[in-house]
Amino acid sequence: PGHCECTSRPMYGAEMSRASLPRNMIENSMFEEEPDVVDLDKDSTVVYEPRSSRLLVRGLGENDLDDEEEDYESSARLLGMSFMNRSSTHNPSSSPYNRQAPPRSCSCSSARMLVVGVFILVLVASMAMALYFLPGCTFTKAGCGKANSSTPMEPSYPNSTNGELFPWNELRLPASVRPVNYDLSLTPNLTSMTFTGRTVINMTILHDTKRIVLHSSELNITKATFQDKSVEVKVLEYKPWQQIAVSFPEDLKVGQVCVLTLDYAANLSHTYDGFYNSSYNDKTGAKRVLAATQFEPQAARKAFPCFDEPAFKATFLVRITREPGYITLSNMPQAKTTTLPSGLLEDEFEQTGVNMSTYLVAFIVANFTSITRNVSNTLVSVYSVPEKKEHTHYALDTASTLLHFYNTFFHIDYPLRKLDLVAIPDFLAGAMENWGLITFRETSLLVGNQSSPLDKQLIANVVAHELAHQWFGNLVTMRWWNDLWLNEGFATYWQYTSLMTEFPQLDLDNVFLGVRFKAMAKDCLNSSHPVSVSSQVTTPEQVSEMFDSVTYEKGASLLLMLKTTLPDGQFRKGLIKYLDNYRGSNTVTEDLWNSLTQVGVQESVSDMMRTWTLQNGFPLVTVSRMGGHVTLTQEHFLLSADNATHTSNLWHIPVTYVNDSCSSAPSCRQIFTLRNKTATLNVSDSVKWLKFNYMNTGFYIVHYGDEGWATLIDALKTDINTLTPHDRASLIHNIFALSRLGRVSFRQVLNLLDYATSETETAPLTEALSQLSSVYRLLDKRQEQRLVARMKVYIWGHFGQLMDSQDWGEEESVSRQELRSVLLEMACSLGRQNCTDQATALYDQWTNSNQTKQIPGDLQRVVFSTAAQSDLRWLSLMEAYSSTTYDSEKRKILQALASTQDPQSIVCTGLEGGIIQTQELPLVISTMSDGFAGHLLVWEFVKENWDRIIEKFPVGSYPIQSIIKSTTSQFSTQTHLEEVQRFFSSLKERGSQMRSVQEALETIRLNQLWMDRNLPTLRIWL
Repeated sequence: PGHCECTSRPMYGAEMSRASLPRNMIENSMFEEEPDVVDLDKDSTVVYEPRSSRLLVRGLGENDLDDEEEDYESSARLLGMSFMNRSSTHNPSSSPYNRQAPPRSCSCSSARMLVVGVFILVLVASMAMALYFLPGCTFTKAGCGKANSSTPMEPSYPNSTNGELFPWNELRLPASVRPVNYDLSLTPNLTSMTFTGRTVINMTILHDTKRIVLHSSELNITKATFQDKSVEVKVLEYKPWQQIAVSFPEDLKVGQVCVLTLDYAANLSHTYDGFYNSSYNDKTGAKRVLAATQFEPQAARKAFPCFDEPAFKATFLVRITREPGYITLSNMPQAKTTTLPSGLLEDEFEQTGVNMSTYLVAFIVANFTSITRNVSNTLVSVYSVPEKKEHTHYALDTASTLLHFYNTFFHIDYPLRKLDLVAIPDFLAGAMENWGLITFRETSLLVGNQSSPLDKQLIANVVAHELAHQWFGNLVTMRWWNDLWLNEGFATYWQYTSLMTEFPQLDLDNVFLGVRFKAMAKDCLNSSHPVSVSSQVTTPEQVSEMFDSVTYEKGASLLLMLKTTLPDGQFRKGLIKYLDNYRGSNTVTEDLWNSLTQVGVQESVSDMMRTWTLQNGFPLVTVSRMGGHVTLTQEHFLLSADNATHTSNLWHIPVTYVNDSCSSAPSCRQIFTLRNKTATLNVSDSVKWLKFNYMNTGFYIVHYGDEGWATLIDALKTDINTLTPHDRASLIHNIFALSRLGRVSFRQVLNLLDYATSETETAPLTEALSQLSSVYRLLDKRQEQRLVARMKVYIWGHFGQLMDSQDWGEEESVSRQELRSVLLEMACSLGRQNCTDQATALYDQWTNSNQTKQIPGDLQRVVFSTAAQSDLRWLSLMEAYSSTTYDSEKRKILQALASTQDPQSIVCTGLEGGIIQTQELPLVISTMSDGFAGHLLVWEFVKENWDRIIEKFPVGSYPIQSIIKSTTSQFSTQTHLEEVQRFFSSLKERGSQMRSVQEALETIRLNQLWMDRNLPTLRIWL
């Protein structure tokens, strides 16, 4: 899917929230086996598809709390949300995987234990001998009824809801039946919040079988017929796996074409997946209702019975019945509308001209308005609630430009006649790439014409990501969720690449650099996972956790490294070949490398890329020099607090470098492939210094040794422009990472930062302030008040002059806006008088002018957050939050409300549920966690309300990952480590096995280790 909101990376370097973009975005160590290959000619399984998707965050709904929920509600008000309001159920798919509680320990005397142990051993030995000497016997469910033969044991099947045996026993569907076409008719009732449906599935039989097994979840099937519609068949259901089945006395034969018709009824979902209801208030204050869909990864089965796995592509014909006051939208253009005898209208859409995976099907029933434009034979439309029609123009302009770019670049035109972009008031993900009907949060699509370029940058990012998916994900789809990076890594890469080409003024190269740093912060932990996971990804939780920064951002980073390694034009040729070879079908990672090889890319490139996609982590390259001989040594860059053995993994590293004679122009770049543990590079004796990983396009970290670092620092102090801004940011990032690894002292970090008093460029300054901010927050949470005060003095000494010189008026350059907001947010948060005075004055002008005197968009967050520290201004912000129609402004006000130093004020004001949507809960928690006053409060809140939280945000989903990370990543004591461990262990199947929990525990241990190493010396150096 689309986009994820990201929280700051713990200590490794705080992420600036706007660079957190995408979308919908956690995992494990190196695996040996190859990914499963689905052979649709065998009655085997294709893997089970779950996912708690591109979830950004999502809101809850109506006020229907009963008395038992009062305690939860009062806790929720703590954060100004009644996010407990919507009823919802836990993900049913997890039930067959309920983990056993560990046996309770018991104490008994060692003597008695010895006797018991001996008795058990004797008993086991006796039974083994008895079995051995029994006549040959096969133990089946019926007992020992016959002699052993070559017949295998009968498989064990679960019981369906009616008590009969269910004819299938795996989470992944059998591959003996393939859907060809779905004919869907749906009648939603937006008063009773229910819907009825009829699904007619045309199928072909690929392998003789006596059963048809497909998915259905929370649907009450009222009638089922097979072939001749007068012949009813019995449908069996196994709810834990969300599967239904029809069994037949005789085999359905290979090549047979058959039709299954299913009538059903269901409630519209109260969560934010499946076919769900939502509501908003129009400009008169009247409540408006709508119904929309979110199917990725496993929720199409909640709207219609289907083969709900990405490899089961088919065509779809959709009909939706509605009341006259609404419009309906689906993937295809509307073909006709029929008035029914009841007075309702039935809209029929054209059949899809392309084969689609079920997770890309979408439909909406709402009262929206649109603006449209014709682009290359495609009608592009942007839909919104009527009140926000004026905020849709920028999205239409951006989508039109990017559609033309992708059509041209990929040499394959977008295949549908229309492309709708729809802003939904209540939507969990950042966006979702449904083919022809892309759905967005309002904050990801709508922006005022007068909004700042930074606000427009966010919209452009999400639109570019979703449009890239129309090729990478929709036209060519990964076969299973273990290769999700083929969808999300590509969409993330093209999001930045397309915007850097078509909208250079948006300054996306700095954002993309920050994204690469962010991916490393996750990938340097033991809890990371390979980009292409070859271990089992089957349960809903496992699929949900694939939507993380490794899949999105590391995937994109590896594509950038590949592109910059290949000769000009080769990367594009290879991708066009890949799209052309596999259009309309499903792929695994190996198909990508094969396509590159077909256009003349050397086989060694595929070998190189396998070392990056099939193992987790990335390398550390250590440089040592003796005259003209430069020795490069690689090892796994793994942060570990317990001296874990480092892996012997090797990468094929395209090492790029420049030297003092030519260091900033692209033509200066030289390349050397490091395939072995160690290799030697020869350079001229006259070369004074070398800088590796030019422009930070490689996914590795470099350690220059004491001498190498000293030479580079001297070079920067002599002439700051001897290296590009990206290379300077890369040095700052690398030295902080090496400090965390224990390879350099914090003194060396500060030595490098001494050059930064002359720095004026956005990328290096943003990285330096981000890293220092992480250290500052960590010290603050440890209540090291003297050190916190000294750290503040250090930051002001190095950057105070630059902070004070910032202008508070309108600024055109996006890069300067980014830098200004970072500098001023840090200055005001540290209480720098010049900053807080200016921010307060701007806020008062804004309120006194009845919000007509605009605050520049990039300064809104710092101005609102500063104002929120005063009780009176906090209350006026609360009013502004309720009344503003500008979504980007609303989000910044929310962050300000959550950043108050007195979190109790949120409780006292009692933000009644509904004012703040629950979809914003992860953002509120993240913001409060950053402040000293809020971080313990929200941790307690999360512990007390965990069960309610996972009703809204499924276990493993991106919002849950975000909540865990933001509430725990700044802990650094043994007490907190044990408390976090204890809490998550107690959850069992409600979250204890999540990779994000392992990541949280690792991060706390690493914070502890860093503190132990550096606190004594920090006291001296600062």
